[in-house]
Amino acid sequence: MTSGRRNSRSALASLLGAVLLLSLGCGPEVGENEDPDQVDSVKVPDLGACRVLTVDDVTEATNATRTLACSSTHTAQTFAVGELPGEFDDSEYDDPALGRFAYETCGSKLQRFLGADESLVMRTIVTWAWFRPSAKAWEKGARWYRCDAIGGSDQSPALVPLPEQAEGLLQGRPADRWLVCVAGATVADGVRTPCSEAHDWRAVTTIKLGEATDTYPGDRAVEEQTRDFCSDSVGAWLDYPVDFDYGYTWFHEPEWQAGNRRSVCWAKTSD
Repeated sequence: MTSGRRNSRSALASLLGAVLLLSLGCGPEVGENEDPDQVDSVKVPDLGACRVLTVDDVTEATNATRTLACSSTHTAQTFAVGELPGEFDDSEYDDPALGRFAYETCGSKLQRFLGADESLVMRTIVTWAWFRPSAKAWEKGARWYRCDAIGGSDQSPALVPLPEQAEGLLQGRPADRWLVCVAGATVADGVRTPCSEAHDWRAVTTIKLGEATDTYPGDRAVEEQTRDFCSDSVGAWLDYPVDFDYGYTWFHEPEWQAGNRRSVCWAKTSD
C-alpha cells in the first residue's frame, strides 16, 4: 500500500492487509465444533447453512464445522455450492487450478449474493472462504466445492458475526460497519477497521487494470496506472481540494494469476 499527497507522492507498495475486526470472544476448543458426518462427506454441502468459523478454519482446505440456525450468532454463511467441473475429475488434491476456479466462482457469486459489484465488495470487510472435500473423500471421487461469506479474512485477528441473513447485505448504501477503513498515519502501517469506528483513511474507489485474458503487465505498469488513477479519483471523491492525501493498494503477479484485476484507492478522511 502506498500513501501520498497530490503534490508529493511516495512509491512504497505492499499487498492489501486484512481488516482488523471485532472479536466474538472465546470460541469453542479445537474439535468441539466439528460434525462427524461432514468430516469425510462425499455429498455436496447444504446451501444457505450458517456456521461459527474461526480464522484458523478459513486457512484449511476442508471444513466440517457444525451448522446452526442463522438466527444464532454465526460468522459464516454458505452462499454457493456445487460439483467441480469435469476437468478436475483426475486432478491432484492441491492442483493450483482449483484456486483459480474458486476465485472466479466464489468471487462472482459473492457479488450477486451481497448485491454489489466487484469494486464495492473489495472495499468491505466481507470476504469469502472456500472448501473442498477432505483428502479421504477426494480419493473416493468427491468433487464438490463450498463458498462461505465471512466477516473478515484469513489474516484477521477474529471474524465478526454476520446478520441473520447476509444475502443482499450491500444493496443500496451499505452501513459503515461493513466498509473498510484504516486508523493510522498511513494506509500501510495503520489498523484496518470498519468505517463505523474512528479512522483516518477510507477505501473509496478501485481501478480495473485488465481483462481476464490479459497477461500481467508488470509491477511498474500496475503501480503507475494505479497511482495516477487514484490521485485523480480520490481528488474527485474529496470534491477537488487544492491539496490532499491519498493512498493506493496494488497487487502483484500471483494475485493477477489467481484472477484479481483491481487496485484499491484510499482517501485520507475521518468521515
